[in-house]
Amino acid sequence: MIEVIPAIDIIGGRCVRLTEGDFKSIKIYDASPLDMAKRFEDAGLRRLHIVDLDGAKVGHPANLTVLELIASSTGLTVDFGGGIKTDDDLAAVFDAGAAMASIGSVAARSPEVLERWLADHGGKRILLGADARNGRVAIDGWQTETELEVVTFLQGWSDKGVTQAFVTDISKDGGLAGPGFELYQNIISELPELRLIASGGVSEISDIERLDAAGCSGVIVGKAIYEGKIEIEELSKYAG
Repeated sequence: MIEVIPAIDIIGGRCVRLTEGDFKSIKIYDASPLDMAKRFEDAGLRRLHIVDLDGAKVGHPANLTVLELIASSTGLTVDFGGGIKTDDDLAAVFDAGAAMASIGSVAARSPEVLERWLADHGGKRILLGADARNGRVAIDGWQTETELEVVTFLQGWSDKGVTQAFVTDISKDGGLAGPGFELYQNIISELPELRLIASGGVSEISDIERLDAAGCSGVIVGKAIYEGKIEIEELSKYAG
């Protein structure tokens, strides 16, 4: 069964959501990141996806204190991403309690660095992030588009030891209009050995059911929870 992975996006230590990665579309939520993490854990969920949007924008992790608080106060398996570019950044994220580091921009800009990290830490501790707009990879918190075709990008990294990746269809993210099913089905058909986590656009439980049927190993759910479209308790059956 597909695993539901709730998301916490952070700016200035607070829970926020963006629409299609646009920092001008920021919406701040009242609940603290720790309170949300505890609610997810209480519902039986085991994973958590933290996006350091400040870090993505400035180029180095900026909300490690939030990560450390959540990792030390819950039993959740946390993956953390946003601005991880150097060995020191990666070490700081692991030291703060992340089980996995979500890596996106480095994979496109400095592939030799990610190859070294995979050799040092293995595929289980590296979660590749491929954010796609019109089938092409976007980096730097979705602010920079590349010419890299997403399936080719994922294939290359799968060949180099990546075992798990989350793919965000940027055009769907934060819109509550449904995930990019066609994109995910295409990736799964081309790369059946890759553990694919869908991200973006989930608006109701039926979206999760369709992604499960399509063969996704996981799905990241964010705005639908914060906007009350999906109740956290509904997700208990998808606990990993």
